[in-house]
Amino acid sequence: MLAERLLSTAVATAQKRYFTDTPRAVPSLPGPREGITYLLYAHVPFCERLCPYCSFNRFPFAEDPARAYFKSLREQMRMVAALGYDFPALYIGGGTPTILIDELCETIDLARELFSVKEVSTETNPNHLIPEILEPLKDRVQRFSVGVQSFDDDLLKQMDRYDKYGSGAEILERIQSVEGFFHSLNVDMIFNFPSQTEEVLLADVAAVKASRCNQTTFYPLMASRSVERSLKTTVGMVDYDREARYYQTLSRSLSDTFEFSTAWTFSRIGGGMIDEYIVDYEEYVGIGSGAFSYLDGNIYVTTFSLRDYGREIAAGRMPVSIGNREGGLRNRMRYRFLMELFGLRLDKKKFERDFGVSVERGLRAEMLFFRTFGGFATDDEEELTLTEKGRYLTVVMQRQMFADLNNLRDASRNALDPDERQLLFGEGGACPAGGEPPAL
Repeated sequence: MLAERLLSTAVATAQKRYFTDTPRAVPSLPGPREGITYLLYAHVPFCERLCPYCSFNRFPFAEDPARAYFKSLREQMRMVAALGYDFPALYIGGGTPTILIDELCETIDLARELFSVKEVSTETNPNHLIPEILEPLKDRVQRFSVGVQSFDDDLLKQMDRYDKYGSGAEILERIQSVEGFFHSLNVDMIFNFPSQTEEVLLADVAAVKASRCNQTTFYPLMASRSVERSLKTTVGMVDYDREARYYQTLSRSLSDTFEFSTAWTFSRIGGGMIDEYIVDYEEYVGIGSGAFSYLDGNIYVTTFSLRDYGREIAAGRMPVSIGNREGGLRNRMRYRFLMELFGLRLDKKKFERDFGVSVERGLRAEMLFFRTFGGFATDDEEELTLTEKGRYLTVVMQRQMFADLNNLRDASRNALDPDERQLLFGEGGACPAGGEPPAL
């Protein structure tokens, strides 16, 4: 697809100029700015099994290091509160946040004590859909996201998830058993696996509908340099030529039961869902090893080293670096353009108020591209909305942005000592829970 290739190249070029391979250490995260509503993201990098396609910071689970980590995470939360931040929402990702349920509950309770948190989202894996984990979260969590990736047994085996999490039929039964337990039950899926046929994809759609979840997210398989080798030897290399066709199949086959919430998230019709936070909150603070923050056009990266993280937090310091070159107005406009279109609507009036320039003047090339390839369904004085092709183009942009972020993660890992790198890329261990990434 010509548009996909051109857009991927353009986004990669722009991101290369924005991100740096040598993050620059800074004393702390900056304080909040007046008039900005922030989200708090907390990263839990422990898993029971390491998935071959995962580029997020994750380590094989061991109880003692994990408990020490949660203690440091809560201490960093207090540091953020001391900077003057407040948050209406908390998102906990991983890794597998539910790996130690008592520590997770204590962390959520502290966030509600320190901040004005009203909505809590957390990720999990199918084997954690059990009463001893679910019951303590019932009154603490509103949005629960389960990382399934596929209900196909062959794909689950390729991903090294079958033995740990069970067959597709068993996973489906577990999800059905928690219907109505949380305000929002999201099922995370992946499409465009190399061995995934259209029939397998449609079977996954049917299983999602049968699961009775009220939201599902279908991410395109994304490769980064750090996981290319493990991808090739497990699920195979990504074929982007058929990605658009599979996305079209997904969009149409889900449409009788789900409606678009974002370009790759679908809410059950009439479900009254909590939207994805990357659309609702343009800026966010990330805490925990490997977490990113996006503040005033800059990316802040928290150290990927568990040792350094624990040591620096104990000393009262935030081990963070800036992961980009100069932020600049244009990069902030591009980020707004991507995120609002990814959320299916860009408010032209708000864009001009915030940046002092219209989107037509500020982002001439981007607007020309979307208009040329028929990306806009509405393009008037008030707003931009998307055609089916436009939705796919935002998926391409988002996918490419995440791939470039994964390269930044690679640069952060290069600073790890050999023993910590072996934990990340050696045999054994863990898998990302929901797989829903932070916005950056």
